[in-house]
Amino acid sequence: MILTDELIERIKTHIGKEDIQSLNDELGEVTLEVKALDWLKVAGILHDVPELAFHQLSDLCGVDYQAYGKDQWETNEATGDGFSRGVELSQHNKANWDPSFRFAVVCHLISIEHNIRLRVRIYAEEEAVPRIPSCAGVWSAANWYEREAFDLYGILFENHPDLRRILTDYGFMGHPFRKDFPVEGEVEMRFDKAAGRCVYEPVSITPRTLVPKVIRDDLRYSDSAEAKREG
Repeated sequence: MILTDELIERIKTHIGKEDIQSLNDELGEVTLEVKALDWLKVAGILHDVPELAFHQLSDLCGVDYQAYGKDQWETNEATGDGFSRGVELSQHNKANWDPSFRFAVVCHLISIEHNIRLRVRIYAEEEAVPRIPSCAGVWSAANWYEREAFDLYGILFENHPDLRRILTDYGFMGHPFRKDFPVEGEVEMRFDKAAGRCVYEPVSITPRTLVPKVIRDDLRYSDSAEAKREG
């Protein structure tokens, strides 16, 4: 078993400084960030070098960072000062990330030989058409994980052997885990007895603003509470 400090040193030794965007240890877990263009090169090193030996990919998922780190809901019926998300972000737990990248792919790797884990984050530099090289050739387990990330987030995995939807219907419109995907969806599906098949129709649900019921500071009672404390 190797410790996180030793893992960081081994990564720095075998992966060039120019290929490492970020490398840190948070809460006992090492996180490595690399560019999409360098991902396949880095993945091969992590898998093949005996001092690293990350032979197992336990998870791969997409992430949409749109509005990430904002502590206030934006609503049409209430101001940002009146309704909050029910959390108060302090300086030590505020997110530190580059808002120029909206989409990312996060991989969790395991080295059974060295009994240690590694998180790898790869940002897609294009928001309109997010693209990241497929790592299914390095870890075969990534095949269906990448299909899931494509289905839910619309992230294109270049050179994937079979990149098609895996959870939603083949005629599904959009990618449901994107932050800007409407809650009510784009279309409704029902079975048409006359046609003998399922048909798609525009949604009948009326969009509405979901205002959270968390009031952080209610000024209606602040004066009376202050008077009680002074009295």
